[in-house]
Amino acid sequence: METNRLSKKIENILNKQLEKEANASQVYLAYGAWADSEGYGGVANFLFRHSQEERDHMTKVMGYIMERGGRPKIGAVKAPSEDPKNIQDCFEKIFQHEIDNTSAIYEIVSLAQEEKDWATWNFGQWFVKEQIEEEAMVLEIMDQLKIAGGTKATSESLYYFDSKIGEKEDEVELARDSNSNNPL
Repeated sequence: METNRLSKKIENILNKQLEKEANASQVYLAYGAWADSEGYGGVANFLFRHSQEERDHMTKVMGYIMERGGRPKIGAVKAPSEDPKNIQDCFEKIFQHEIDNTSAIYEIVSLAQEEKDWATWNFGQWFVKEQIEEEAMVLEIMDQLKIAGGTKATSESLYYFDSKIGEKEDEVELARDSNSNNPL
């Protein structure tokens, strides 16, 4: 008896996402190692934690595929692209990476809606919300870096920036969660 409740297209796109999450983990890990080698211990700490979060996302996708009777495909992880040129370039690359991942999530949700696979559509909503948080978090960091002086930041402002990023929560407040008693 066939127990796979995923169409071939859905299973394939979920397996692509599994690979994207694994590659994202590698990118954060590589950029964390770069940041540490440049003396940004706080940024490195933040990126290492985020690398693990991306791996957790990969595991979440893998678990869902198995839960629906499909078979996860574990492939090779690509080597990340070149090291960032500076701390601003690091976060610009991360932001672009998150935008690309958001597009991939939207493709999953769109395909699930097209196929009327409501279980996968519902599963995808967690990732939609997660991507809103991810993009907002990186934008917040980029704004803080801009205030610190961006590529012209002094050593003192970069030191302060690095220490604050190291303490940063892994989640941010979203506009949808604000109200008149608790504005952003």
